[in-house]
Amino acid sequence: MRWQIETSPSEFPKLLEKALSAGPQIVTRQGEDAVVVLSVDEYRRLTEGGPSFKQLLAAAPLDDIDLERSAD
Repeated sequence: MRWQIETSPSEFPKLLEKALSAGPQIVTRQGEDAVVVLSVDEYRRLTEGGPSFKQLLAAAPLDDIDLERSAD
């Protein structure tokens, strides 16, 4: 669900409840996606304990892909 930043402050508890019960909620500003509100459990799941980007690349099956390195 998307919420407008201009939404009344009285709607904030509903936004929090939706983030807890239905998953991440997108807040828009001037019609553009601005932020995501999510539960702390979901945040921790996304940021803790997983492999690093370097580990993911090292484990990727890239044997059949021709990659070029650039000095840039």
